Amino acid sequence: MKEIDAAVAAGVMEKNIFEGFEVGNHSKENYEKIDLHRPFVDDIFLVSKSGKKMFREPDLIDVWFDSGAMPYAQRHFPFEHKEKFNEVFPADFIAEGVDQTRGWFFTLHAIATMIDESVAFKNIISNGLVLDKNGNKMSKRLGNAVEPFAAIEEHGSDPLRWYMLTNSQPWDNLKFDISGVDEVKRKFFGTLYNTYNFFAMYANIDGFTYAEEEIPVADRSELDRWIISLLNSLVKEVAECYETYEPTRAGRAISEFVGENLSNWFVRLSRRRYWGGSYDKDKVSAYQTLYTCLNTVAKLSAPMAPFYADLLYTDLNKIAGKEKDQSVHLADFPVADDSLIDRDLEDRMAIAQKASSMILSLRRKEKLKVRQPLARIMIPVLNNGFQEKFDAVKSIILSEVNVKEVEYLNDAAGIISKKIKANFKTLGPKYGKLMKQIAAEVTGFTQEDISRLERSGSYDLTINGEPIALSLEDVEIQTEDVPGWLVASEGGLTIALDINLTEELKQEGIAREFINKIQNIRKDSDFEVTDRIVLKIQKNERFNLAVENYRDYISNQTLASELVMVDVISQATAHTVEIDTDLEAVLVVEKHS
Repeated sequence: MKEIDAAVAAGVMEKNIFEGFEVGNHSKENYEKIDLHRPFVDDIFLVSKSGKKMFREPDLIDVWFDSGAMPYAQRHFPFEHKEKFNEVFPADFIAEGVDQTRGWFFTLHAIATMIDESVAFKNIISNGLVLDKNGNKMSKRLGNAVEPFAAIEEHGSDPLRWYMLTNSQPWDNLKFDISGVDEVKRKFFGTLYNTYNFFAMYANIDGFTYAEEEIPVADRSELDRWIISLLNSLVKEVAECYETYEPTRAGRAISEFVGENLSNWFVRLSRRRYWGGSYDKDKVSAYQTLYTCLNTVAKLSAPMAPFYADLLYTDLNKIAGKEKDQSVHLADFPVADDSLIDRDLEDRMAIAQKASSMILSLRRKEKLKVRQPLARIMIPVLNNGFQEKFDAVKSIILSEVNVKEVEYLNDAAGIISKKIKANFKTLGPKYGKLMKQIAAEVTGFTQEDISRLERSGSYDLTINGEPIALSLEDVEIQTEDVPGWLVASEGGLTIALDINLTEELKQEGIAREFINKIQNIRKDSDFEVTDRIVLKIQKNERFNLAVENYRDYISNQTLASELVMVDVISQATAHTVEIDTDLEAVLVVEKHS
């Protein structure tokens, strides 16, 4: 502004075209008074020290050359700051659209080569294009363009960013589907929020503030040690991904940890440790473990979800005061503790997760609710170490799938029958012309051949004099159901589920259904989790015996101080609930006075 005023005073300009603009006033109204683009800039003339009129140079060099000169221009190199220039050059990382291959990317290197015969940057991500969900280029004319600010307003910037970073690698084109953003918001951010909400609710009830002395990890439960082991494995993986500029892998690893391991496994299996009971060492361990997981996830997620991660971090730290930094973005990035990583424990728990998933899938196939207990499962023993690993997590599996016992089979022949066929997707690229002969050989495998492949993980063949090494991924193994049993096989693990129901099992299933319905009524009635209740159930000959036999179990699980069976319930506050497809119960749930 001073230069323009000087030009006006010297007579080279008639007036200051930006008159009224105040330097240092950053308001929107003030900046509407100035515009340095053409054609406005064409009306600006300055005056030299000798009093001569100065004109703007009308010719322009390629603007991307100007951008390519940025590393040098910002330091006024090579005219000064030579000694400090190498501290910031070459750049560690740059990113731009793929269309800049012949623009900014080129000019950066071209200038660096001319000045110092050097590269201008060490790492680069050439971003792909954002297309519509069908893979077409977005266009207002076609009506398939997504307005980014509207998407942010509706879904939030963090879910939008997380979706774009985890849906495909940054250098690949992204088929943008707004429903995917909603799915990310629900599955990742919703799950993380619910996990924190669960922690906060019970921590507030028990007054947990992390004031207790840190319980050594070695003294914690196996479940705690498992999730902490996985957490440290996650820290190593995510750190490596960030270091190698692979945010997609990092985001997917964090999402899997939160959804599959922290929420769906650790929290679900630990719920009883937080519910009621005394404030003992095991409960404190459960709180410390979950706090550590949430706090570490906040730090790992911060580069990709800066706002939500900071909120999670500060909410945790407000009460606990474990972190000295006010923001997650000021905190040090986590460092993995290798001494806390237990691969054997992770493998055992992976077996538990896989087996549970397979058994629950069999239940769905037969439409057997998880609340209905079943008698047993049969597991063929693959090798000497398998039974030991399965035994270590047996109680977790049986509890998770609601089955009473497990029976091991050292020889499943004659009990479980399997079929095998070649997997053309993996064998085709490996062996090409020999595929048909390999497939015929595989189809002819006996039950013993299949068992041998499952036990060792490999099987050697010779076709036309050429050695063929088969692995489990090269075949597809299917099991056939046995009468009264359902059978599943996946990756060498086979499980048979006994689906026969005794009267005792049916009664326990009814009791569990009552517990579920009563807990839902408690929740819908806004009862506190510690409120005790009075429970009245209208008699029905189809479940009277089950309720009587499992009276104490129902009462303990629902915090019922009284459980009364009555002939008729006519109260307006009565609830009618479904116990089975053709069986309903009438009951009243009231707070105990």
